[in-house]
Amino acid sequence: MQVTPLVWIITILVTIAFFVYEFFAHVRKPHEPSIGESARWSAFYVGFALLFGVGIGVVSGWNYGGEYFAGYLTEKALSIDNLFVFLLVMGAFAVPKRFQQKVLMIGIIIALVLRGAFIAAGATLIENFSWIFYAFGALLLFLAWRQAFASHESDPANSRFMRFVRRTLPVTAEYDEDRLSTRIGGKRLFTPMFLTIVAIGFVDLIFAVDSIPAIYGLTNEAYIVFTANALALMGLRQLFFLIGGLLERLVYLSQGLAVILAFIGVKLVFHALHVNELPFINGGEPILWVPEIPIWFSLAFIALTITVATVLSLRKTRRREREPLDA
Repeated sequence: MQVTPLVWIITILVTIAFFVYEFFAHVRKPHEPSIGESARWSAFYVGFALLFGVGIGVVSGWNYGGEYFAGYLTEKALSIDNLFVFLLVMGAFAVPKRFQQKVLMIGIIIALVLRGAFIAAGATLIENFSWIFYAFGALLLFLAWRQAFASHESDPANSRFMRFVRRTLPVTAEYDEDRLSTRIGGKRLFTPMFLTIVAIGFVDLIFAVDSIPAIYGLTNEAYIVFTANALALMGLRQLFFLIGGLLERLVYLSQGLAVILAFIGVKLVFHALHVNELPFINGGEPILWVPEIPIWFSLAFIALTITVATVLSLRKTRRREREPLDA
């Protein structure tokens, strides 16, 4: 896939423009968006992402288009899981509803910056070290195991990292509107809003470690990796307010993501065995009989896994809601 520097520049500028517009048009005036507003913007961003994928398929071929859609679905699912953790963080720090948009926007921008850095690092590693696919595959299998048994019930406000931040910095227990710091008795103190942003940034770093190896398991094209990540992050703020309580009903999302990460990890290992020389296996030659998993199968598997996890989650929570009535 040939992407000229001009296309890269335009893509990055358009991405920045979207987020600048989001910040100044919606976040500068704190408010809790209505369901209608959230639905319209969510539909716009999802529609734009789908049209972009169709454009890649038409211009560069549907194999690349399939890689984009598989990557977009994976990153969107990981981003929704990220939203759930954002919800826990804001609840733990008791962020007032009218300031939650600002926290979300800053969190999403931090996520984009971190993922951009990880994308550049991943592209450099892949170009210079072919064995890195083994490392990515092993990492994804470990992350899949961790994701399968992840618990979202811990208190992010009292994590070891946040306790260290509190010991290191002077903080106050009270908010001062949406300011990150305030002055009390002539002393400058950081507010809970600042602590919330720090916690969100730490969460973003962890999720970037998950998401970048995952999408590099679906495509080697840095342009597809970047655009799938950027478009998956766009509209997350509106999606947060749109699905609201639905986040808490996606009880099997972590397990679904674990299956996806494990699948991509196996796909990466198969790819590495197929293209890399192994000094101690098969006489140092690539193992050509190992199958390369086609992108259409990856796309179908990811879509099916997300669908099954969502349906089973909603069925379980619906039964749970009916149990007190039946009793």
